[in-house]
Amino acid sequence: MKTLVIVGAGTGLGLSLAKKFGAEGFRVAAISRNAEKLKVIQEELSNLNIEAKTFIADITNLESLKQSIHRIKGEFGSIDVIEFSPYAKEDKFTNILETTPESVSEMLKTYLFPSIQLVNEVLPDMINKGRGAILFTTGASTIFPLPFAGNAGIIGASLRNYAENLYTQLEDKGIFIRHIAIGTVIESGTVGDPNFIAEAWYNLYNKKGKFEETFPKNLKQSDIS
Repeated sequence: MKTLVIVGAGTGLGLSLAKKFGAEGFRVAAISRNAEKLKVIQEELSNLNIEAKTFIADITNLESLKQSIHRIKGEFGSIDVIEFSPYAKEDKFTNILETTPESVSEMLKTYLFPSIQLVNEVLPDMINKGRGAILFTTGASTIFPLPFAGNAGIIGASLRNYAENLYTQLEDKGIFIRHIAIGTVIESGTVGDPNFIAEAWYNLYNKKGKFEETFPKNLKQSDIS
């Protein structure tokens, strides 16, 4: 049985991803610093007979994140797919005209550094096995200049660059790097329903050779700016 690890798991998209991949035969490991959210995830997956374990870690603490990955390997033996979708801290976004080194540093610790740490932890095993997938979920400022999210865009673009570099180096080795940029509010019962995004993610995961998509598909900057 394959193992999916969700980093930055919550009761919205994280839970929907767990349900979707779980329905496709995956067991799930969820990482979050919020114990209450993890409890909800565990209960909902248990009710669906999806094998799951939860792990508390603050992903901005790289040592804590590293230890969680080691614990997951100990519990499940291997990691086949890892999805990175930390909580988007909109309250920490700064307009590009008000962006400072400090506000950019906040995003570095939340997004870029943890993503690199994760890759360092799981990639060697994937290369040895000749298979695996690393999935990056970001916001639309990753691919479009959005002034209201100046600091997030700087770091998001760096993360996307990192992910695409991994993609070009690893696709022919059987390791799939994928990216989805979300340009809508994630909310049940709307176009941004997390179940719809989870479905899109599973489809992209299975689509050999394609690096990224937007959600909704064919998103344009004018749709959100």
